[in-house]
Amino acid sequence: MAALGHTFPFYAGPKPTFPMDTTLAVITTVFLTALVTFIVILPGIRGKMRLFWLLRVVTSLFIGAVILAVNFSSEWSVGQVSTNTSYKAFSTEGISANIGLQVGLGGVNITLTGIPVQQLNETINYNEEFSWRLGENYAKKYAKALAKGLPDPVLYLAEKFTPSSPCGLHHQYRLAGHYTSAMLWVAFLCWLLTNVMLSMAVLVYGGHMLLATGVFQLLALLFFSMATSLSPPCPLHLGTATLHTHRGPAFWITLTTGLLCVLLGLAMAVAHRMQPHRLKAFFNQSAGEDPVLEWSPEEGGLLSPRYRSMAESPKTQDVPLLGASSKVCCKEEHPKEPDCAL
Repeated sequence: MAALGHTFPFYAGPKPTFPMDTTLAVITTVFLTALVTFIVILPGIRGKMRLFWLLRVVTSLFIGAVILAVNFSSEWSVGQVSTNTSYKAFSTEGISANIGLQVGLGGVNITLTGIPVQQLNETINYNEEFSWRLGENYAKKYAKALAKGLPDPVLYLAEKFTPSSPCGLHHQYRLAGHYTSAMLWVAFLCWLLTNVMLSMAVLVYGGHMLLATGVFQLLALLFFSMATSLSPPCPLHLGTATLHTHRGPAFWITLTTGLLCVLLGLAMAVAHRMQPHRLKAFFNQSAGEDPVLEWSPEEGGLLSPRYRSMAESPKTQDVPLLGASSKVCCKEEHPKEPDCAL
């Protein structure tokens, strides 16, 4: 008998799933909000500098968003296969499913989706994460998965990444994740310094920091590739098929962004040598040799300061000294007296 109408209260319905990683969703929302804010104030910038300012903002936000997003992404090494495999341990019943494996810097993500989803009177749609970040124990997470009774393909792939597995995947991917993440955080700090220096009259140093941002991203890729190739690949047999992994989207987008930063940094260094006036014009700065900072709201506000040389600055007026002014006053009031005491 149902206690609440026709609904049994003791069995909860399926939990709603978010279509993407919540961390990536937060990062994307923050940077998109910043981009929309800059676009809103774009009409307040006059002349052709509007296009240059928009290009600088979009490029800078794209680089910063990529560095943060790939650091938390689980798609550095991915693989997927469709196969017929067993569903539960110690059972002869099999299923047809898509099995996916995503390896990130902080753990692995395993997906199991039935073809069709409804098989054996169950909904076969699993998405399980096993993390090895600092302060987390991968072996305990795997033990909880065993106690929970997850499907056999999920447990099989998770077991390959345990510390006690003879494949050695846990050691090499965990080592790769730590060093790669460290390099990406350094790249993010360089990106912050780049924005600070490009907002000041030190464009050449801003170009150097942009170059360093790209170099540290490429170093992160080098560490990841070296650490993951320490041992031969471990075969992952799932039913009648074998799962093979390859470089994921996070790896390639980091490579693209790193090369972009290197090229932009080199271009700024060359432009500073060959065409310094055009470089300063692109960043809305005058070509004076001795710049004095002056904020111009019409040219973009605090994000796009306008610099003018000493020749353009208003001339300072000489302020007479107190003693000299007193003598002048005394002479005007007492023209006949030879001396005037203060």
